Amino acid sequence: MPTVTGWWGSRTDPERIELYTRWSFYSLLAAVPLLAIAMLGSAARHVPDLAVGAFLLGAAGTAVGGVVLTRRGLAAHGNGDALPPAALAGSFAAAGLMAAAGAWAFSGGGGEPDPAVPWSVAIPLGVVLTTCSTVWPTRRLLPHTATVGVLSGFAAHLDGTPAAAAVAQGFVLALAVVGVVAAFRFSVWVLDVVREMARSRGVQLQLALAEERLRFARDLHDVMGRDLSTIAVKSQLAGELVRRGQPGAAEELTDISRIAEGSLREVREVVRGYRTADLAGELAGARSVLRAAGVACTVAGEDGGADLPEQVHTALGWVVREAVTNVLRHSHAGQCTISLCVAEREVELSVVNDGAADSAAPWGNGLTGLAERLDALGGQLTAGADGGRFALTARLPLRAGA
Repeated sequence: MPTVTGWWGSRTDPERIELYTRWSFYSLLAAVPLLAIAMLGSAARHVPDLAVGAFLLGAAGTAVGGVVLTRRGLAAHGNGDALPPAALAGSFAAAGLMAAAGAWAFSGGGGEPDPAVPWSVAIPLGVVLTTCSTVWPTRRLLPHTATVGVLSGFAAHLDGTPAAAAVAQGFVLALAVVGVVAAFRFSVWVLDVVREMARSRGVQLQLALAEERLRFARDLHDVMGRDLSTIAVKSQLAGELVRRGQPGAAEELTDISRIAEGSLREVREVVRGYRTADLAGELAGARSVLRAAGVACTVAGEDGGADLPEQVHTALGWVVREAVTNVLRHSHAGQCTISLCVAEREVELSVVNDGAADSAAPWGNGLTGLAERLDALGGQLTAGADGGRFALTARLPLRAGA
Protein backbone atom coordinates (compact mmCIF):
# COMPACT_ATOMS: atom_id res chain seq x y z
CA MET A 1 0.00 0.00 0.00
CA PRO A 2 1.61 3.31 -1.02
CA THR A 3 2.71 5.63 1.77
CA VAL A 4 1.99 9.35 1.95
CA THR A 5 5.66 10.03 1.22
CA GLY A 6 5.56 7.84 -1.87
CA TRP A 7 2.28 9.41 -2.99
CA TRP A 8 3.79 12.89 -2.61
CA GLY A 9 7.12 11.92 -4.14
CA SER A 10 5.50 10.45 -7.25
CA ARG A 11 4.15 13.86 -8.25
CA THR A 12 5.92 16.51 -10.26
CA ASP A 13 6.79 19.93 -8.86
CA PRO A 14 3.83 21.66 -10.59
CA GLU A 15 1.47 18.99 -9.25
CA ARG A 16 2.81 19.46 -5.71
CA ILE A 17 2.46 23.25 -5.84
CA GLU A 18 -1.01 22.90 -7.33
CA LEU A 19 -2.08 20.57 -4.50
CA TYR A 20 -0.61 22.90 -1.88
CA THR A 21 -2.36 25.93 -3.40
CA ARG A 22 -5.69 24.18 -3.79
CA TRP A 23 -5.77 22.85 -0.22
CA SER A 24 -4.69 26.22 1.16
CA PHE A 25 -7.88 27.65 -0.31
CA TYR A 26 -9.93 24.72 0.97
CA SER A 27 -8.52 25.11 4.49
CA LEU A 28 -9.45 28.78 4.56
CA LEU A 29 -12.97 27.99 3.36
CA ALA A 30 -13.40 25.18 5.89
CA ALA A 31 -12.59 27.67 8.65
CA VAL A 32 -15.57 29.91 7.77
CA PRO A 33 -18.33 27.74 9.37
CA LEU A 34 -16.08 27.10 12.38
CA LEU A 35 -15.54 30.83 12.85
CA ALA A 36 -19.29 31.40 12.53
CA ILE A 37 -19.99 28.86 15.30
CA ALA A 38 -17.27 30.37 17.49
CA MET A 39 -18.68 33.89 17.01
CA LEU A 40 -22.17 32.75 17.91
CA GLY A 41 -20.88 30.90 20.95
CA SER A 42 -19.08 33.98 22.25
CA ALA A 43 -21.95 36.41 21.58
CA ALA A 44 -22.50 38.73 24.55
CA ARG A 45 -26.24 39.02 23.91
CA HIS A 46 -29.07 36.69 23.01
CA VAL A 47 -29.16 36.07 19.27
CA PRO A 48 -32.54 35.44 17.64
CA ASP A 49 -32.95 31.92 16.29
CA LEU A 50 -33.75 33.22 12.81
CA ALA A 51 -30.54 35.27 12.80
CA VAL A 52 -28.55 32.23 13.96
CA GLY A 53 -30.00 30.08 11.20
CA ALA A 54 -29.40 32.71 8.52
CA PHE A 55 -25.84 33.32 9.76
CA LEU A 56 -24.94 29.62 9.74
CA LEU A 57 -26.65 29.08 6.40
CA GLY A 58 -24.68 31.97 4.93
CA ALA A 59 -21.44 30.58 6.39
CA ALA A 60 -22.08 27.12 4.93
CA GLY A 61 -23.07 28.64 1.58
CA THR A 62 -19.93 30.79 1.57
CA ALA A 63 -17.74 27.73 2.22
CA VAL A 64 -19.44 25.55 -0.40
CA GLY A 65 -19.60 28.33 -2.97
CA GLY A 66 -15.96 29.15 -2.28
CA VAL A 67 -14.92 25.54 -2.92
CA VAL A 68 -16.79 25.52 -6.22
CA LEU A 69 -15.34 28.91 -7.17
CA THR A 70 -11.82 27.78 -6.24
CA ARG A 71 -12.05 24.58 -8.28
CA ARG A 72 -13.42 26.34 -11.33
CA GLY A 73 -11.15 29.33 -10.82
CA LEU A 74 -7.96 27.25 -10.80
CA ALA A 75 -9.15 25.38 -13.88
CA ALA A 76 -10.09 28.63 -15.62
CA HIS A 77 -6.77 30.21 -14.65
CA GLY A 78 -4.83 27.34 -16.20
CA ASN A 79 -6.76 27.80 -19.46
CA GLY A 80 -6.68 31.60 -19.40
CA ASP A 81 -10.48 31.86 -18.94
CA ALA A 82 -12.57 34.08 -16.68
CA LEU A 83 -14.40 33.06 -13.52
CA PRO A 84 -17.79 31.46 -14.21
CA PRO A 85 -20.45 34.14 -13.57
CA ALA A 86 -22.94 31.77 -11.92
CA ALA A 87 -20.43 30.47 -9.34
CA LEU A 88 -19.21 34.01 -8.69
CA ALA A 89 -22.72 35.37 -8.15
CA GLY A 90 -23.69 32.44 -5.91
CA SER A 91 -20.60 32.86 -3.73
CA PHE A 92 -21.13 36.59 -3.24
CA ALA A 93 -24.84 36.00 -2.53
CA ALA A 94 -23.99 33.52 0.24
CA ALA A 95 -21.36 35.90 1.62
CA GLY A 96 -23.86 38.76 1.55
CA LEU A 97 -26.38 36.63 3.45
CA MET A 98 -23.79 35.80 6.10
CA ALA A 99 -22.73 39.45 6.39
CA ALA A 100 -26.30 40.75 6.70
CA ALA A 101 -27.28 38.02 9.18
CA GLY A 102 -24.14 38.70 11.22
CA ALA A 103 -24.84 42.42 11.39
CA TRP A 104 -28.36 41.62 12.56
CA ALA A 105 -27.32 38.86 14.99
CA PHE A 106 -24.60 40.79 16.81
CA SER A 107 -26.15 44.25 16.65
CA GLY A 108 -26.49 45.85 20.06
CA GLY A 109 -29.84 47.42 19.31
CA GLY A 110 -28.90 50.68 20.98
CA GLY A 111 -26.56 49.15 23.58
CA GLU A 112 -22.81 48.79 23.53
CA PRO A 113 -21.41 48.15 20.01
CA ASP A 114 -20.22 44.60 19.42
CA PRO A 115 -16.84 44.14 17.59
CA ALA A 116 -18.26 40.97 16.02
CA VAL A 117 -20.43 43.11 13.72
CA PRO A 118 -17.65 44.43 11.42
CA TRP A 119 -15.88 41.07 11.52
CA SER A 120 -19.06 39.24 10.48
CA VAL A 121 -19.14 41.50 7.40
CA ALA A 122 -15.44 41.38 6.54
CA ILE A 123 -14.90 37.62 6.91
CA PRO A 124 -17.36 36.25 4.30
CA LEU A 125 -16.73 38.99 1.74
CA GLY A 126 -12.97 38.75 2.22
CA VAL A 127 -13.04 34.98 1.82
CA VAL A 128 -14.92 35.20 -1.47
CA LEU A 129 -12.45 37.82 -2.71
CA THR A 130 -9.66 35.44 -1.78
CA THR A 131 -11.15 32.70 -3.94
CA CYS A 132 -11.40 35.23 -6.78
CA SER A 133 -7.61 35.64 -6.56
CA THR A 134 -7.33 32.37 -8.51
CA VAL A 135 -8.09 34.42 -11.62
CA TRP A 136 -8.36 38.12 -10.78
CA PRO A 137 -5.09 40.11 -10.78
CA THR A 138 -4.08 42.16 -7.74
CA ARG A 139 -5.00 45.48 -9.33
CA ARG A 140 -8.58 44.25 -9.72
CA LEU A 141 -8.77 42.83 -6.19
CA LEU A 142 -7.57 45.94 -4.34
CA PRO A 143 -10.64 48.15 -5.03
CA HIS A 144 -12.90 45.36 -3.77
CA THR A 145 -10.89 45.01 -0.57
CA ALA A 146 -11.43 48.73 0.00
CA THR A 147 -15.16 48.14 -0.45
CA VAL A 148 -15.06 45.42 2.20
CA GLY A 149 -13.40 47.86 4.59
CA VAL A 150 -16.03 50.52 3.90
CA LEU A 151 -18.92 48.09 4.44
CA SER A 152 -17.37 46.78 7.67
CA GLY A 153 -16.86 50.28 9.03
CA PHE A 154 -20.37 51.29 8.03
CA ALA A 155 -21.85 48.24 9.78
CA ALA A 156 -19.84 49.10 12.91
CA HIS A 157 -21.08 52.69 12.83
CA LEU A 158 -24.70 51.54 12.47
CA ASP A 159 -24.14 49.38 15.55
CA GLY A 160 -23.24 52.47 17.56
CA THR A 161 -19.48 52.73 17.06
CA PRO A 162 -18.31 56.38 16.82
CA ALA A 163 -17.50 57.54 13.31
CA ALA A 164 -13.74 57.87 13.90
CA ALA A 165 -13.51 54.42 15.50
CA ALA A 166 -15.67 52.92 12.75
CA VAL A 167 -13.36 54.37 10.08
CA ALA A 168 -10.34 52.95 11.93
CA GLN A 169 -11.97 49.53 12.19
CA GLY A 170 -12.86 49.56 8.51
CA PHE A 171 -9.30 50.55 7.60
CA VAL A 172 -7.77 47.80 9.73
CA LEU A 173 -10.14 45.17 8.34
CA ALA A 174 -9.41 46.33 4.78
CA LEU A 175 -5.68 45.91 5.45
CA ALA A 176 -6.32 42.43 6.91
CA VAL A 177 -8.30 41.40 3.83
CA VAL A 178 -5.58 42.84 1.57
CA GLY A 179 -2.95 40.76 3.39
CA VAL A 180 -4.90 37.51 3.08
CA VAL A 181 -5.86 38.11 -0.56
CA ALA A 182 -2.30 39.09 -1.50
CA ALA A 183 -0.88 35.98 0.19
CA PHE A 184 -3.19 33.66 -1.72
CA ARG A 185 -2.65 35.59 -4.94
CA PHE A 186 1.09 35.09 -4.44
CA SER A 187 0.50 31.32 -4.13
CA VAL A 188 -1.28 31.33 -7.49
CA TRP A 189 1.59 33.33 -8.99
CA VAL A 190 4.12 30.78 -7.68
CA LEU A 191 2.04 28.02 -9.27
CA ASP A 192 2.22 29.88 -12.60
CA VAL A 193 6.00 30.25 -12.30
CA VAL A 194 6.54 26.56 -11.53
CA ARG A 195 4.30 25.51 -14.42
CA GLU A 196 6.20 27.80 -16.78
CA MET A 197 9.53 26.41 -15.57
CA ALA A 198 8.27 22.87 -16.19
CA ARG A 199 7.18 23.84 -19.70
CA SER A 200 10.56 25.48 -20.35
CA ARG A 201 12.37 22.38 -19.12
CA GLY A 202 10.33 20.24 -21.50
CA VAL A 203 11.10 22.57 -24.40
CA GLN A 204 14.82 22.48 -23.57
CA LEU A 205 14.79 18.70 -23.56
CA GLN A 206 13.00 18.65 -26.90
CA LEU A 207 15.55 21.08 -28.34
CA ALA A 208 18.43 18.92 -27.12
CA LEU A 209 16.77 15.89 -28.70
CA ALA A 210 16.15 17.76 -31.93
CA GLU A 211 19.78 18.87 -32.01
CA GLU A 212 20.95 15.26 -31.72
CA ARG A 213 18.57 14.20 -34.48
CA LEU A 214 19.85 17.00 -36.71
CA ARG A 215 23.41 15.87 -36.07
CA PHE A 216 22.54 12.32 -37.07
CA ALA A 217 20.64 13.54 -40.14
CA ARG A 218 23.60 15.72 -41.11
CA ASP A 219 26.00 12.77 -40.84
CA LEU A 220 23.72 10.64 -43.00
CA HIS A 221 23.42 13.42 -45.56
CA ASP A 222 27.18 13.86 -45.71
CA VAL A 223 27.67 10.13 -46.19
CA MET A 224 24.81 9.42 -48.60
CA GLY A 225 24.32 12.66 -50.55
CA ARG A 226 27.30 12.44 -52.91
CA ASP A 227 27.06 8.69 -53.41
CA LEU A 228 23.34 8.75 -54.18
CA SER A 229 23.84 11.58 -56.66
CA THR A 230 26.60 9.58 -58.35
CA ILE A 231 24.42 6.46 -58.47
CA ALA A 232 21.56 8.45 -60.02
CA VAL A 233 23.79 9.91 -62.75
CA LYS A 234 25.45 6.58 -63.53
CA SER A 235 22.07 4.82 -63.64
CA GLN A 236 20.82 7.33 -66.22
CA LEU A 237 24.02 6.93 -68.20
CA ALA A 238 23.79 3.11 -68.13
CA GLY A 239 20.16 3.25 -69.23
CA GLU A 240 21.01 5.56 -72.11
CA LEU A 241 23.89 3.29 -73.23
CA VAL A 242 21.59 0.26 -73.19
CA ARG A 243 18.93 2.08 -75.23
CA ARG A 244 21.50 3.11 -77.85
CA GLY A 245 23.12 -0.33 -77.89
CA GLN A 246 26.54 1.14 -77.11
CA PRO A 247 29.21 -0.60 -75.00
CA GLY A 248 30.09 0.56 -71.49
CA ALA A 249 26.77 -0.14 -69.74
CA ALA A 250 28.21 -3.12 -67.88
CA GLU A 251 31.10 -1.01 -66.52
CA GLU A 252 28.69 1.67 -65.33
CA LEU A 253 26.55 -0.92 -63.56
CA THR A 254 29.66 -2.35 -61.91
CA ASP A 255 30.53 1.14 -60.64
CA ILE A 256 27.01 1.57 -59.34
CA SER A 257 27.28 -1.70 -57.40
CA ARG A 258 30.65 -0.69 -55.97
CA ILE A 259 29.41 2.75 -54.89
CA ALA A 260 26.26 1.26 -53.34
CA GLU A 261 28.31 -1.23 -51.33
CA GLY A 262 30.60 1.54 -50.13
CA SER A 263 27.62 3.71 -49.12
CA LEU A 264 26.08 0.82 -47.24
CA ARG A 265 29.32 0.27 -45.35
CA GLU A 266 29.58 3.97 -44.45
CA VAL A 267 25.94 4.08 -43.27
CA ARG A 268 26.58 1.10 -41.02
CA GLU A 269 29.58 2.88 -39.55
CA VAL A 270 27.49 5.98 -38.86
CA VAL A 271 24.73 3.95 -37.22
CA ARG A 272 27.27 1.90 -35.25
CA GLY A 273 28.82 5.11 -33.96
CA TYR A 274 25.39 6.43 -33.07
CA ARG A 275 24.51 3.26 -31.16
CA THR A 276 27.89 2.76 -29.50
CA ALA A 277 28.49 4.50 -26.19
CA ASP A 278 31.78 6.37 -25.90
CA LEU A 279 32.74 7.63 -22.43
CA ALA A 280 34.06 11.02 -23.53
CA GLY A 281 31.10 11.61 -25.84
CA GLU A 282 28.59 10.46 -23.24
CA LEU A 283 30.09 12.76 -20.59
CA ALA A 284 29.87 15.71 -22.97
CA GLY A 285 26.30 14.75 -23.86
CA ALA A 286 25.42 14.37 -20.18
CA ARG A 287 26.54 17.92 -19.47
CA SER A 288 24.55 19.28 -22.40
CA VAL A 289 21.31 17.38 -21.76
CA LEU A 290 21.28 17.82 -17.97
CA ARG A 291 21.99 21.54 -18.15
CA ALA A 292 19.32 21.92 -20.83
CA ALA A 293 16.92 20.25 -18.38
CA GLY A 294 17.88 22.70 -15.62
CA VAL A 295 20.06 20.22 -13.70
CA ALA A 296 23.48 21.46 -12.58
CA CYS A 297 26.04 18.88 -13.75
CA THR A 298 29.55 18.44 -12.33
CA VAL A 299 32.06 15.97 -13.81
CA ALA A 300 35.14 15.01 -11.79
CA GLY A 301 38.11 12.90 -12.92
CA GLU A 302 37.20 13.01 -16.62
CA ASP A 303 40.86 13.17 -17.73
CA GLY A 304 41.54 9.81 -16.10
CA GLY A 305 39.39 8.03 -18.67
CA ALA A 306 41.52 8.93 -21.68
CA ASP A 307 43.80 5.87 -21.44
CA LEU A 308 41.23 3.26 -20.48
CA PRO A 309 40.98 0.05 -22.54
CA GLU A 310 38.37 0.14 -25.30
CA GLN A 311 35.93 -2.29 -23.68
CA VAL A 312 36.06 -0.45 -20.35
CA HIS A 313 35.66 2.88 -22.16
CA THR A 314 32.55 1.63 -23.99
CA ALA A 315 31.01 -0.02 -20.91
CA LEU A 316 31.38 3.13 -18.82
CA GLY A 317 29.84 5.12 -21.66
CA TRP A 318 26.74 2.92 -21.38
CA VAL A 319 26.70 3.52 -17.63
CA VAL A 320 26.69 7.30 -18.11
CA ARG A 321 23.97 7.09 -20.76
CA GLU A 322 21.66 4.95 -18.62
CA ALA A 323 22.30 7.00 -15.46
CA VAL A 324 21.52 10.30 -17.17
CA THR A 325 18.36 8.81 -18.69
CA ASN A 326 17.20 7.76 -15.22
CA VAL A 327 17.96 11.20 -13.77
CA LEU A 328 15.76 12.84 -16.40
CA ARG A 329 12.92 10.30 -16.25
CA HIS A 330 12.67 9.28 -12.61
CA SER A 331 13.78 12.21 -10.46
CA HIS A 332 13.26 15.91 -9.82
CA ALA A 333 16.99 16.54 -9.69
CA GLY A 334 18.59 19.94 -9.37
CA GLN A 335 22.16 18.68 -9.01
CA CYS A 336 24.01 15.72 -10.56
CA THR A 337 27.64 14.76 -9.95
CA ILE A 338 29.56 12.31 -12.14
CA SER A 339 32.87 11.06 -10.72
CA LEU A 340 35.46 8.86 -12.42
CA CYS A 341 38.21 7.31 -10.30
CA VAL A 342 40.93 5.18 -11.94
CA ALA A 343 42.99 3.02 -9.57
CA GLU A 344 45.80 0.58 -10.31
CA ARG A 345 43.55 -2.38 -11.04
CA GLU A 346 40.03 -1.00 -11.05
CA VAL A 347 38.06 1.93 -12.35
CA GLU A 348 34.98 3.28 -10.58
CA LEU A 349 32.31 5.55 -12.05
CA SER A 350 29.60 7.03 -9.81
CA VAL A 351 26.60 9.18 -10.71
CA VAL A 352 24.81 10.86 -7.79
CA ASN A 353 21.74 13.10 -8.07
CA ASP A 354 19.29 14.67 -5.68
CA GLY A 355 15.50 14.84 -6.01
CA ALA A 356 15.04 11.07 -5.81
CA ALA A 357 12.24 9.22 -4.02
CA ASP A 358 13.34 7.16 -1.03
CA SER A 359 11.09 4.22 -1.89
CA ALA A 360 13.00 1.06 -2.82
CA ALA A 361 11.71 0.59 -6.35
CA PRO A 362 12.83 -2.55 -8.24
CA TRP A 363 15.35 -2.17 -11.03
CA GLY A 364 13.96 -1.63 -14.47
CA ASN A 365 15.15 -3.22 -17.71
CA GLY A 366 17.77 -0.52 -18.23
CA LEU A 367 19.65 -1.10 -14.96
CA THR A 368 19.22 -4.86 -15.22
CA GLY A 369 20.71 -4.93 -18.71
CA LEU A 370 23.51 -2.62 -17.62
CA ALA A 371 24.35 -4.89 -14.68
CA GLU A 372 24.49 -7.88 -17.03
CA ARG A 373 26.77 -5.97 -19.41
CA LEU A 374 29.19 -5.13 -16.58
CA ASP A 375 29.01 -8.63 -15.13
CA ALA A 376 30.19 -10.06 -18.44
CA LEU A 377 33.33 -7.93 -18.08
CA GLY A 378 33.89 -8.91 -14.43
CA GLY A 379 32.40 -5.67 -13.12
CA GLN A 380 29.66 -4.75 -10.66
CA LEU A 381 26.78 -2.28 -10.59
CA THR A 382 25.13 -0.89 -7.44
CA ALA A 383 22.28 1.57 -7.35
CA GLY A 384 19.86 2.87 -4.73
CA ALA A 385 18.22 5.89 -3.10
CA ASP A 386 18.90 7.23 0.37
CA GLY A 387 17.95 10.54 1.94
CA GLY A 388 16.51 11.94 -1.29
CA ARG A 389 19.70 11.16 -3.24
CA PHE A 390 20.16 8.40 -5.81
CA ALA A 391 23.62 6.92 -6.31
CA LEU A 392 24.65 4.64 -9.17
CA THR A 393 28.15 3.15 -9.00
CA ALA A 394 29.88 0.96 -11.58
CA ARG A 395 33.17 -0.83 -10.92
CA LEU A 396 35.22 -2.52 -13.64
CA PRO A 397 38.61 -4.22 -13.52
CA LEU A 398 41.08 -2.69 -15.95
CA ARG A 399 41.88 -6.17 -17.25
CA ALA A 400 38.35 -6.26 -18.71
CA GLY A 401 39.78 -4.61 -21.77
CA ALA A 402 42.61 -7.06 -22.19
